[in-house]
Amino acid sequence: MLTSPTDTQPANLQKIVILGSTGPTGRHIVRQAVARGYDVTAFVRAPGKATDLTGAEIVVGDARDENALRQAVKGRDAVISALGTPASPFREVTLLSTATRALIDAMKAEGVSRLVAITGVGAGDSAGHGGFLFDKLIFPLLLRKVYADKNRQESVIKESALDWTIVRPSILNNKSGGKTVRALTSLESFHGGSISREDVAAFVLDQVTSDQWLRQTPLVTW
Repeated sequence: MLTSPTDTQPANLQKIVILGSTGPTGRHIVRQAVARGYDVTAFVRAPGKATDLTGAEIVVGDARDENALRQAVKGRDAVISALGTPASPFREVTLLSTATRALIDAMKAEGVSRLVAITGVGAGDSAGHGGFLFDKLIFPLLLRKVYADKNRQESVIKESALDWTIVRPSILNNKSGGKTVRALTSLESFHGGSISREDVAAFVLDQVTSDQWLRQTPLVTW
């Protein structure tokens, strides 16, 4: 399915929390959300990295801390998780799944049901669809342990009974956005692609007020 980035304002003021907001994709989400008129809370671990997130309320905490997350999500309408973790060829990765479990418990405790989370091509049934270089070299050599945790993260979300959408971007780049985005759930003919972080941010924000991809795992690409 083809979608186009949107600059429309939300029908009603939405209060959203963004995790991973100081990451390269999270920054785009925060800036676009503010531009669309959302009431934005940026949940950050290092406030020094958030000084340029103009228009967002900055809340400092550890994404694995359920109590801190409860304070952040209380009274909010939706949560976006753009959490990421560096490549880890040798050490086990648990941050994504651990933080997501804490987030889901916090959301349930505070009665917040809408969650939009970013994982990536290579997670779940999108494994083997990243293209030759990604599938044969980058994934096995650098990202195998990261994606094992992304898979655990996705499983936790799917088992949560929340109103979730998991967005799986193809290979991310820092090019300008504004291109038409393809959102795919059938991947038989898809073997590699790329998309800008800016366009991923726009697609993710569109899901906050849409149930088009409710409880689905669309792969987004150009």
